[in-house]
Amino acid sequence: MGKKLDRITPDLKAFIEKQKLFFVGTAAAEGRVNISPKGMDSFRVLGDNQVVWMNLTGSGNETAAHLLKNKRMTILFCAFEGKPLILRLYGDAKIYHQRDEEFHGYRKLFPKNLGTRQIILMDVDLVQKSCGFAVPIMDFKEERTTLNAWAEKQGRDKIEQYWSDRNTQSIDGFETNVLGGKAP
Repeated sequence: MGKKLDRITPDLKAFIEKQKLFFVGTAAAEGRVNISPKGMDSFRVLGDNQVVWMNLTGSGNETAAHLLKNKRMTILFCAFEGKPLILRLYGDAKIYHQRDEEFHGYRKLFPKNLGTRQIILMDVDLVQKSCGFAVPIMDFKEERTTLNAWAEKQGRDKIEQYWSDRNTQSIDGFETNVLGGKAP
């Protein structure tokens, strides 16, 4: 049976800081529900009820499109090693782009990554933990370097062109605002 909490406790913060993978769930009122796996050093707990993560360039931009229509977001962590645990963070999120002052303040919390597309800040209103007894035990081998190598090879101009070509709309046709109103 799951346990509901009103904040991220110190032990849960320590658990989050050790995780190599998390999942982000979003949905607009209509269209598809999106669940995205996230990795690398891209997540920070800012306080008992606030987290931030660095959203990197990808093949789609569903999270951004959904958050513009509905600020609800769920973040899921699973213990793949050690004591079993499933941890969900529920709340409302805001998106910041390079054109936003807040982006640059939060961006400093993370390692440099040319592929950084957005920074997403989430106010957590519910924390839920459950057993995770059915989650498999797996060993972490290494981080993938493919995305960083790709971004470095592209450079800023080609990355922005990629955003224009592939990240301005969700699969349901919702705008992502990644270019700030610039026409693709």
